[in-house]
Amino acid sequence: MSTKFDSEGFDLSASTTNTDGNVIYEIGGGVTPNSPPPNDGPTSESERLKERGNDHFRRGNHLDAYDDYTEAIVACPCGEGIGPDGGTLLKLKREFEEEQRERNAAKHRAEMERRRSGRRDDDDADDGGDGPKKQPAKEEDEKTKEPNKKEDDQFVPPRHLYGHKLAVYYANRAATLLHMDRLEEAIDDCDVALLFNPLYVKAYMRRSTANERNENTEEALRDARKAVELDPANATARKNMMRLEKIEAERLEKLKEETMGKLKELGNSILGNFGLSLDNFQAVQDPKTGGYSISFNQNK
Repeated sequence: MSTKFDSEGFDLSASTTNTDGNVIYEIGGGVTPNSPPPNDGPTSESERLKERGNDHFRRGNHLDAYDDYTEAIVACPCGEGIGPDGGTLLKLKREFEEEQRERNAAKHRAEMERRRSGRRDDDDADDGGDGPKKQPAKEEDEKTKEPNKKEDDQFVPPRHLYGHKLAVYYANRAATLLHMDRLEEAIDDCDVALLFNPLYVKAYMRRSTANERNENTEEALRDARKAVELDPANATARKNMMRLEKIEAERLEKLKEETMGKLKELGNSILGNFGLSLDNFQAVQDPKTGGYSISFNQNK
């Protein structure tokens, strides 16, 4: 899928009204006045590098902008008492998701075993056995469960003192990666930005763009909807959401047609052994109940 990428980047018209350079440029947003960062603050070097990256981005020097945003990320304080770096945060999230998949698989296996055990108990009862009855597996499971234990199903990242700033650096770097067509890396950077700031609309929009260009319209639409949920007045986000809803609906309709076509081929291959096809059967929907009745026509 070929999609034109509009950086929705800097409001350059606004920047011309401010000649001293004291403005904040963020990828995907407007320009707002800003005082120069203090020279002795813990994130002053990161902010300086971010501004230099923004300047490169405005000039179309995306690789240089990428380098500056990377340096801004590295220069931002992390560690004990501050918070984990982006790489560690992403690793923690993926480990959590893997553990969650393993827990879900274990639950599924336990449920299947419980059902099999229940069927075996029913078979023993039908045989008229006089042995002691086994306690239902479900009750056994309930006894072995720890009381009041609730498994979290959503990763909650550790707090970072400068998380909101790091979110901007990562989201800006994601924009440069989009221009360089490094889509998976752009998605990763947006993932990290949203771990640092789960309410960052621009990161959702960047990730939506990356997923769409990666032909994953389902994820792209999910992010577009989240962006609109967080910022209902964002016209760009709403426009993208409506466009993606149409694309996703068309994709699902095409998928349904392909699936029905394959099912019809399978049905005809089986019925062909009896000199029949699905054309011999007609489904008629009852407008009152919504149910279907099947009629057979030998002549087709």
